[in-house]
Amino acid sequence: MVWRGYIAEAKIPDRVVLFDTTLRDGEQTPGVALTPEDKLKIARQLDALGVPVLEAGFPATSRGEEEAIRLIVREGLNAEIAALSRCLKEDIEKAASTGAGRIHLFIATSDIHLNKKLQISRDEAVRRAVESIDLAKSYGMKIEFSAEDATRTSIDFLVEFYRRVEEAGASTVDIPDTVGVATPFAMREIVKRVCEALRIPVAVHCHNDMGLAVANTLAGIEGGAAEAHVTVNGLGERAGNASLEEVAVSLKVLYGVETGLKFKEIYNTCRLVSLITGIAIPVNKPIVGENAFSHESGIHTHGIIASPETYEPIDPGFVGARRRLVAGKHAGVHGISAQLEEMGYRLSEEELKQVLKIVKDIGDKGKKVTDAELASIAESVIGYGVGEKDRIELEELLVVTGLNTTPTATIKIRRGEQAWRGAEFGVGPIDASMKAVSRLLGDLVKIKLESFRLEAITGGTDALAEVTVRVSDDEGRSVTAKGFSEDIVLAGVYAILNGANRLLQIRKRAVR
Repeated sequence: MVWRGYIAEAKIPDRVVLFDTTLRDGEQTPGVALTPEDKLKIARQLDALGVPVLEAGFPATSRGEEEAIRLIVREGLNAEIAALSRCLKEDIEKAASTGAGRIHLFIATSDIHLNKKLQISRDEAVRRAVESIDLAKSYGMKIEFSAEDATRTSIDFLVEFYRRVEEAGASTVDIPDTVGVATPFAMREIVKRVCEALRIPVAVHCHNDMGLAVANTLAGIEGGAAEAHVTVNGLGERAGNASLEEVAVSLKVLYGVETGLKFKEIYNTCRLVSLITGIAIPVNKPIVGENAFSHESGIHTHGIIASPETYEPIDPGFVGARRRLVAGKHAGVHGISAQLEEMGYRLSEEELKQVLKIVKDIGDKGKKVTDAELASIAESVIGYGVGEKDRIELEELLVVTGLNTTPTATIKIRRGEQAWRGAEFGVGPIDASMKAVSRLLGDLVKIKLESFRLEAITGGTDALAEVTVRVSDDEGRSVTAKGFSEDIVLAGVYAILNGANRLLQIRKRAVR
């Protein structure tokens, strides 16, 4: 990356440990509650992803939480299992009883928390921290210590606090931006100050209240942090935590820093967590959102087809995802053509233009065209081979129907300079329309409707309706054609006209 030269002074490590707290802080997402079995499923997938440290839960909160941690510990995963604990004797004993190899101790250090929540002095906070570390050491646990609300703590006191924690025997200290109020520059400087004062590794734990969790995490690593606390899909308290997938991919792609992850498992991991927690992944979510590797703009799709790196920072396959070209009003011929080719359709230049016009017309109504709808559009156009002057087109359709009213359809069709208008009655609006179309086509091609099938391509009251018909002429030729519209009557008329166009083209070729 050309910008790397701008951060020459940064102390970026070659490798960063990812401390995943999806099962603890992620579960604190409002509306999320995981059973022990749910947690085990997620833990297995995180282990398959290659996450080195899993914070499995906060055992002091409930018996179910204790059970879940024990269940994960017994699974014998490659990942190191951590349990969260306050600086309280009973919390530490419960954490130790789960069998977790690492304990994550914490106590608040900001004056806001000390005075208004804990109502203790700074000296008391230090005393409790040191005593808790001594107790955790007696259980043989590896100790990580967080100074809660570190980014709102006096930097001089924070450095001194961490010195005392290191002396007491902690193996890692963590700097939490508990309410997400740090800026990247501030986070980098705080971490830098702490790293300069200590010999043990420093971690960062960033919340996303201002949308800066990932940026602050990366800034902390630029300042020397060797560990990052993350959650899958950025789950967590309030606005969430730093996203595992965003931090990991950024470290690898932008900084060249290793994390040990199997990146192809990222997409599957994020989908599994979304499924189990019930928290949907936003479509514009970086790395794993539906739109992350989707392209609609004609300029962009042209570039992507020529060379994906023009508009993609990474190959979607790197994280186990797929590229999508989206049909909409910004689409271009190159993108539509590529989409259809992927589905197995080969269209002529004229047919592509017809499809593109339909897609843009739909887009101008504020709608996107799904893959299923695009396929239906293509099938309604492909193979007719009828030039604009020879093509039969619908100009007008008026349908009258209702209770105690005989359904009537008035239709006008055009072929080149000629136009025909007519009306028919029927048992319903579709029947009346089909009869009217058949009558008007009589001068061009006598057709017989052999079958008529209606289905909605997608769900919802505004779904596109697709009509498939089989029609034959008086010489025994038979074709299948499709028509689609938000109006089922129009979809049927379009299908009949498309069938007529195909029969005319077949007849024209036979004469040649």
